[in-house]
Amino acid sequence: MSSSNTAPLLPGPLDAERTELLLRVVEGLEPSTLQWLAGFAAGVAHERAANRGGVSAPAPAVRGDAAPRLTIVYGSQTGNGKRIAERLGRAAEAAGLAARVYSSGAYPIKDLPKERLLVVVVSTQGDGDPPDDARGFLEFLASRRAPKLEQLSYSVLALGDSSYPKFCETGRQVDDRLAALGARRLLDRVDCDVDYDTLAAPWLDRVIGTAREALGAPQVATVTRLRAAPAAPQFSREQPFAAEVIANQRITARDATKDVRHVELGLDGSGLSYAPGDALGVWHENPAAVVDDVLEALRLGGAQDVEVDGQVKSLRDWLTGSRELTRVTRPFLVQQAERSRDPALAAVLQPGNEQDLRRTLKELQVVDVLQRHRAEWDATSFVQALRPLAPRLYSIASSPEAVGEEAHLTVAVVDYEFGGKRRVGAASAHLAGLTGEAARARVFIEHNERFRLPGDTARDVIMIGPGTGVAPFRGFLQHREAQGATGRNWLFFGARHFHSEFLYQVEWQEALRKGVLTRLDAAFSRDRGTPRAYVQDRLRAAGRDLYAWLEGGASVYVCGDAEQMAPDVNAALVEIVAEHGARSRERAEAYVRALADERRYLRDVY
Repeated sequence: MSSSNTAPLLPGPLDAERTELLLRVVEGLEPSTLQWLAGFAAGVAHERAANRGGVSAPAPAVRGDAAPRLTIVYGSQTGNGKRIAERLGRAAEAAGLAARVYSSGAYPIKDLPKERLLVVVVSTQGDGDPPDDARGFLEFLASRRAPKLEQLSYSVLALGDSSYPKFCETGRQVDDRLAALGARRLLDRVDCDVDYDTLAAPWLDRVIGTAREALGAPQVATVTRLRAAPAAPQFSREQPFAAEVIANQRITARDATKDVRHVELGLDGSGLSYAPGDALGVWHENPAAVVDDVLEALRLGGAQDVEVDGQVKSLRDWLTGSRELTRVTRPFLVQQAERSRDPALAAVLQPGNEQDLRRTLKELQVVDVLQRHRAEWDATSFVQALRPLAPRLYSIASSPEAVGEEAHLTVAVVDYEFGGKRRVGAASAHLAGLTGEAARARVFIEHNERFRLPGDTARDVIMIGPGTGVAPFRGFLQHREAQGATGRNWLFFGARHFHSEFLYQVEWQEALRKGVLTRLDAAFSRDRGTPRAYVQDRLRAAGRDLYAWLEGGASVYVCGDAEQMAPDVNAALVEIVAEHGARSRERAEAYVRALADERRYLRDVY
């Protein structure tokens, strides 16, 4: 535990040695586990006092199986689900309810038949995949081992992204399966888009009110804090910090197929802190050229005032800073189809055409839909039909141990031609344009507790990050070097071309020379004269050594594309375990799943 991050200890009955031992025991535990531990300790104290004939306060009823309680289980990939679940837990306790909050990966599944009131907050990763920490929970619910749950009342809050066809698919699956097992819906499922707070906030209030009716308000155990509670940061998602752009440098060659930027941002004076594996949220604006194209396609003037949800802005201002223009959602397509009466667009939205819908959502921007399927819009209806602008999250490519009060990013600028016209990514183009002494980026920290280096600095680490997926591993290596970690570090990197797109090549070579990086395996898929190779090919080629590292306790990290790369890497790991561990495919799959359960196989994919 870094002394720089240690809060002052509160006065207590333990000596310094026992206090330090206790802090090592509780380091890294989930809040729900700490709450259980507090109840367990109180129970032990109560029993010992009773055995000695002493007087003791009643043992807390919060953790007892017979006590009525609200159990909150979350499955979260980026942290939104966790934040909502913890917010609900705090609100429940403030309302006098006994509540406990669990990550779905840490939830004791044996408790499920005893639950009376369960709330599940679960996100959908990409196009229909569950978050990594929820896979085991979903597999159990779907299995024949899942118990009947006639005694259970429940509610599901689903988080998703409506730019994917299988919007909130994981939440729907949980909701349907709990109902099939006999549970009763306390509240109907709520499906939230990326601007989740619009629907999540009133849902939270309804859950608390309904839970109070169902459970009453039992006495809640008081937990004494071991450390002073940290002060809430001044800057957050809702109130971002204007970070100085210290550097904005292209790190791919001029003839490269991608413009990738290394961006350094100053956090001095913000009070923001992060650990390797966290992300930086960036609020952006849509480029003026994109807004102009949309206004032209609408045949509307940008100066007219538009009132939505009590806010009045010009149409141009709404489109510049408050609405998504480079990401299309299914609800918008539905409205465009109704207004245009275009049978081609209507066909894309019909059941059975999911592949066409997926391609449409992935390839088209709002202006493309307006131009291809002409329709009449008034300014207010158009603004209401668009999804609110959401910040973009970028894996932080640095460690504060190495760079101080800065955060570094690795940003691939989205810039391509579609239908003979130039299209750009709003956030990446915004960041690429932040140059000059006055340049500022509005940022906040998005903590990712599920993508952390092992606490044991002697543990070996395997990092798999093609393209900009290598970003967090730059921070990992910086941190491991600053820690003086003795564990080995192995990096797999992939790109199209060696000479033009080998990101941070000089830094990796220097890390190899210094011994910070033990091994580097790189794959390049478009170099002339050499066969195409991807990171999964390099994994297989190094399979014997990689399996030996796994058997020696190594942790595996994967960052990057969720659609193709991550499944291909997972398949390669299963094949490696099967071949070099002499296991059947089923046993090899179980081995890889166990790595994830042990938090030795962690992914940050998008």
